[in-house]
Amino acid sequence: MKYKPTIGMEVHVELKTESKMFCPCKNDRDLDKEPNIHICPVCTGQPGALPTPNRQAIEWVQLAGLALGCRLRLSSKFDRKNYFYPDLPKGYQISQYDEPFCEKGSLEIRPGKTVDITRIHMEEDTGKSSHPAGAAYTLVDFNRAGVPLMELVTEPDIDSGADAKLFCQKLQQILRYIDISDADMERGQMRCEVNISLHEEGADRLSGTKIEVKNINSFRAVERAIEYEIKRQTKALEAGETLTQETRGWDEGKQATVSQRKKESAHDYRYFPEPDIPPFEFTESYAEELRRSLPELPAEKMRRFRSLFGISEADAALLTADRAFAAYYEAVVCELEEKIASHEAAIPLEKVYKLAANYMITELRKHLAKSGEDMKSIRITPENFAEFIALTAGGVINSSAAQTVLEEMYKGGDNDPSHIIERLSLGQVSDEGELSLVIEAVLLDNAQSVADFQAGKERALQFLVGQVMARTKGAANPGLVMKILQEKLTS
Repeated sequence: MKYKPTIGMEVHVELKTESKMFCPCKNDRDLDKEPNIHICPVCTGQPGALPTPNRQAIEWVQLAGLALGCRLRLSSKFDRKNYFYPDLPKGYQISQYDEPFCEKGSLEIRPGKTVDITRIHMEEDTGKSSHPAGAAYTLVDFNRAGVPLMELVTEPDIDSGADAKLFCQKLQQILRYIDISDADMERGQMRCEVNISLHEEGADRLSGTKIEVKNINSFRAVERAIEYEIKRQTKALEAGETLTQETRGWDEGKQATVSQRKKESAHDYRYFPEPDIPPFEFTESYAEELRRSLPELPAEKMRRFRSLFGISEADAALLTADRAFAAYYEAVVCELEEKIASHEAAIPLEKVYKLAANYMITELRKHLAKSGEDMKSIRITPENFAEFIALTAGGVINSSAAQTVLEEMYKGGDNDPSHIIERLSLGQVSDEGELSLVIEAVLLDNAQSVADFQAGKERALQFLVGQVMARTKGAANPGLVMKILQEKLTS
């Protein structure tokens, strides 16, 4: 008997507003540096304290909904979700139940595969409990209590761990593009929960027992947790066991899920409208104004890059993976276009488009990864990077020298590539007269290789090119060296 998985996801995302969701306390992105310093009577649930909704957070959740093709509800409200945890100071969480801000969207994760989104709603985060090793007590830090938390719920459209991982990666990219969250999973800013069930092939895909997996804090863990559950549930069903609806956690050390508790149902939370916050009414014109504020999204930017710059799909995907990286590439290209239009550089546009993409994707990303920096801290201006590309494309330096120049530019100090080339004597020798003298000397010293070439051994030509490059310490223009050699050997 064969079983097939049905997978849905719930993704929580902390928004990077200046203040918390219902109080003026600072929403500090480094909440762990000192416990309980960003708290007040509202976020610690003191009697009589009244919540005031954060308008920025609500607008950002609606913006996320529009970026994901959702319909914005014109009428919405907050609700109380009642349950007790030590890190939930009020004994309830202000959330949304039946009237979320956003409904019915979708996200295409790859050609031919789209995941539908049921809803996106707004709530407040809980505090954070910690359990010191060997201690018989629990510590609670309320810095995180009340932080604006967006929750996205998908339809059960996912069929594999790989697609679930891809969905999370695409979602993170969009959230960063619209700049509402850093969505860093390792720092808890984006937290994924997976609902997974197995059904017999040919049966209703929702006929299996739904099991939730929590505590997933990396894209890799999302994929591995699902793969583990598919194997675990398959083994249990094939052995004739009955699965029970429950909540399990992902144990990274064991690379396994572990049972945590029986899964609550909606009625267990005793939802009711939040009495301290009036319902919301929005207009179509408000929604349209928000829609106009959306930046160009990754998929659209990728299509435009391919169309305008003639680069490959793979290169376009890498260039647009990060919004700042894509903006830098466009700024570099704009500088190059101006150089060519003003006849400062005589290079085909198609060549500089691809060369700029190549050096950014390979060399620049390598330096960023090595230094642990991002595009916000880069010291090379687009003008200087464009000058570097123009010099490389124009044959002033060869590829080996280009890597040295870019490394020097990245280190800072003098970022002018022309100055670096002059200082390190990295310019290519492109003077035919000068190269002809070197080549004649090489031919005299390598008579056997000359004879081999004239006997039809093509590899001898490459050897002679190498000898010329060695004598010029790599400074010779290799294309010109090849041309002069062929002329001398065939004359």
